[in-house]
Amino acid sequence: MAMELIYETHATTTDNEAGIATGRLPGRLSERGRRQARELGERRRGQDIAAVYTSDLHRAVGTAALAFPDGRPPVHRDPRLRECDYGTLNGGPAELVAAQRLRHVDEPFPGGGQSYRQVLAATDALLHDLAGRWDGRRVLLIAHSANRWALACLLGGVPLTESLRAPFVWQPGWTYTLPGDWPGPDGGSARPWAVSS
Repeated sequence: MAMELIYETHATTTDNEAGIATGRLPGRLSERGRRQARELGERRRGQDIAAVYTSDLHRAVGTAALAFPDGRPPVHRDPRLRECDYGTLNGGPAELVAAQRLRHVDEPFPGGGQSYRQVLAATDALLHDLAGRWDGRRVLLIAHSANRWALACLLGGVPLTESLRAPFVWQPGWTYTLPGDWPGPDGGSARPWAVSS
């Protein structure tokens, strides 16, 4: 059986408003972001969501807490939903990080950072766990731009490089279908992220 997966980005942060790429730093919601987080909860109320999974970074946790203040549906923090680690560029200018994205599809950002392919692998591992636990249900993810690109690749078939070339454009959620047999009977050898893009 398939499950429905809804992705929402964390609400706007003070870094977003200042043109800063927060990366693995915690980040803090702005006033506008706090309002957006409450709107997210209102938008998703009554949609029979079985669980919410959020990045464990502060800005995503804060979004979930404001959206679902009563703890229903249950909220689970998962480090596999963290933003890409930009290494020495965490907290740097967003324009600079955007200009370097394509260099880091496979090569990690300098200073102990990650590659976008590593984000895909972490997202794939999370999807495998979700498929096993929430088969036939609806689950909401609250995360970051790199996670959105990973989902577009893994579940939407969009080549990773295509997503990385385009600027991130916000919308009120994206919906995907996660097959109940994810990653498939072949053990995942044909996973889209494993194919050169």
